[in-house]
Amino acid sequence: MRKALNLFDFSQKVDYKIEILAGLTVAMTMIPESLSFAILAGFPPLVGLYGAFIMGLVTAILGGRPGLVSGGAGATVIVLIALMNSHGLDYVFGAVALAGVIQIIVGLLKLGKFIRLVPQPVMFGFVNGLAIIIFMSQLEQFKAVVNGEVEWLTGSPLFIMAGLVALTIAIILILPKITKAIPASLVAIIVVFAVVLIFNIDTKQVVDIASVSGSLPPFHIPEIPFTLETLQVILPYGLIMAAVGLTEGLLTLNLVDEITGTKGNSNRECLAQGTANIANGFFFGMGGCPMIAQTLVNLSSGSRARLSGIVAALTILAIILFGAPVIELLPMAALTGVMIMVAIGTFEWASFRAFTKMPKHDIFVMLVVTLITVLLHNLALAVLIGVIISALVFAWESAKRIRARKYVDENGVKHYELFGPLFFGSTTAFSEKFDVENDPSEIIIDFRESKITDMSAIDAVNKITERYAAIGKKVHLKHLSSDCIDLLKNAEAIIDVNIMEDPTYKVAVDSK
Repeated sequence: MRKALNLFDFSQKVDYKIEILAGLTVAMTMIPESLSFAILAGFPPLVGLYGAFIMGLVTAILGGRPGLVSGGAGATVIVLIALMNSHGLDYVFGAVALAGVIQIIVGLLKLGKFIRLVPQPVMFGFVNGLAIIIFMSQLEQFKAVVNGEVEWLTGSPLFIMAGLVALTIAIILILPKITKAIPASLVAIIVVFAVVLIFNIDTKQVVDIASVSGSLPPFHIPEIPFTLETLQVILPYGLIMAAVGLTEGLLTLNLVDEITGTKGNSNRECLAQGTANIANGFFFGMGGCPMIAQTLVNLSSGSRARLSGIVAALTILAIILFGAPVIELLPMAALTGVMIMVAIGTFEWASFRAFTKMPKHDIFVMLVVTLITVLLHNLALAVLIGVIISALVFAWESAKRIRARKYVDENGVKHYELFGPLFFGSTTAFSEKFDVENDPSEIIIDFRESKITDMSAIDAVNKITERYAAIGKKVHLKHLSSDCIDLLKNAEAIIDVNIMEDPTYKVAVDSK
């Protein structure tokens, strides 16, 4: 029993009331979003709810940290739209299961730690972009289909919708000042629901999106040919879905770490996501990943344990089986108000204050990531581009730090004491430090405060020694670290560099 408690993290003190109420609130916000994304992709509506239930339950139990909520996220669903249009639903299930296998492999290889390479400006841009996307998606609720065309609401429907949304936001803002015993978001949903029912207000409801009534997720082996041709079709989609899911998931995990002041397990999260997506592929779900909006709803409701995620998933299942007639009457205005407040809470307002203190290149990276996230809705691509730009900026700045202190000792030997890393970006500046023609017959290049880091650096060292050797001058490489010496030895098969005394190149290494 003790091992089971440790596995599910229930050994910690849990406030059951807060966890249950937080789970109910999360379920209410997850249902319309999962339905919307399923319909957007051309899936049957229940496929979206099954995806939310399976992802939520499996990751709540097995995931990398308590408080993280997973479901049928739009980031991963968008990847599958083209596959749905070209090959149909069974190929989608195959791609979802394959994405799960890839995510499990990433977890087993313990590659989740590489999310630490994402710089803070990229995190700012990622979070701000998501906040804008969440907010913009809520504006769709202020539209309606008129004569087959989607148009903005006008007149009374617009004022009713806006008024109910404003009431929801007001309750969420005011109630915590009175009491925090019950999640403000859940109270707001219940109050607005009651107002709509009591006064018989005509406004958009969940049923206007789709029916949420159904049965248990059915076991279903994707009806696709198990051939190499099929793998060639679904593999690109599986890879992209796995990458997007892991990127959004691990960044969300980092965000929760910052909010809660605790540490999650990124590799365990990869394994949980993969397991959940494999289950989705065989139980009629559309798959997904951690959802930052619902996670923030969960945390703002006071949840800090796994129980809320389990409650949210089981609530969605209960609604599918029994509660659809009630849930379908929920006003969309209440859910829209909750999500608008989530968007406001998600946005890193501190990034505005950092504008005057952050380096210009960090501001540029943050804005680029935000724009790509908003315009393309491709979170993985936005983060990848942000990391690449940050890496290039770092390489450029590091390249400028290569310096050399030069002097001639009493024996007439000229010393070049290097400072800074020698790598592909700094090789040009390194070569320019030496005065080959005018230097004495013996030169010492001292690497005490420098380091050879890559093949470009080895090549640069080789070329400078060749230039000296060509005019009969002798070069010593001094204070090379053991890993630098190993790097030079390993390069002998590729570049003609010797680390011992050589009659041709006259290169010697003194590691003492």
